[in-house]
Amino acid sequence: MDDRELLRAAAATLGLALSDDQLARFLTFRDLLLEWNARMNLTAITEPRAVLVRHFVDSLAFLAGCDPATFDQPQHVLDVGSGAGLPGLALAIALPQWEVTSLEATGKKVRFQEAAITALRLPNAHAFIGRAEERAHDHAWRGRCDIVTARALATLPTLLEWCQPFAQVDGIVLAAKKGDLGAELAQGAHAAQILGGEPPEALPLPAALTALVPDLADGRVIIRVRQRHLSASRYPRPGAASVKSPL
Repeated sequence: MDDRELLRAAAATLGLALSDDQLARFLTFRDLLLEWNARMNLTAITEPRAVLVRHFVDSLAFLAGCDPATFDQPQHVLDVGSGAGLPGLALAIALPQWEVTSLEATGKKVRFQEAAITALRLPNAHAFIGRAEERAHDHAWRGRCDIVTARALATLPTLLEWCQPFAQVDGIVLAAKKGDLGAELAQGAHAAQILGGEPPEALPLPAALTALVPDLADGRVIIRVRQRHLSASRYPRPGAASVKSPL
């Protein structure tokens, strides 16, 4: 199966139909990522097929935590700690009705995302430099998002402290995780409650997706926390408190 068909088939297992134009944009995104990566450290994954699977399909896998009915509806999405734009820009390509904002603390990665947004013609994508523990106290950002995503960001209690304050009531936080998560989920449940959310759910990837892409059949799940009420104004705590003293 060639790269386009793999992407198309993977998206279909998640209830999403990608057009030829969207598939072409994904391949252009890969070219840009690898080209820029030759000049700056954006990703340790440099084999083209691996970029497709471990970055793009892995990003689309966040949709396992979403209601497919929202795919054609406007959604305000924030990707926290987005790095090279994953999953944020991948979701912006796949779901043009969604308004996707990437928040990244490293300037060179934001510059790459801005160049990619222009090259890929993504009017629904925006990239900003900043730290979550600071931006979450800005009224223009706080409690505004339908969906907040995070990939390889931090342990669950810290991740939730950084992400939940951005979520509106009934919004969701989605985080990709894998491995033995028993203790981390228990700690995350305590943090989620303090921050105004329901207990975390660990959602497996669709069996059809892991059968199609065995590299993703490694125990990874999408953690979902639904926001019941807005987070208390003292969260997230400033500086390194959320890392050194997790909730």
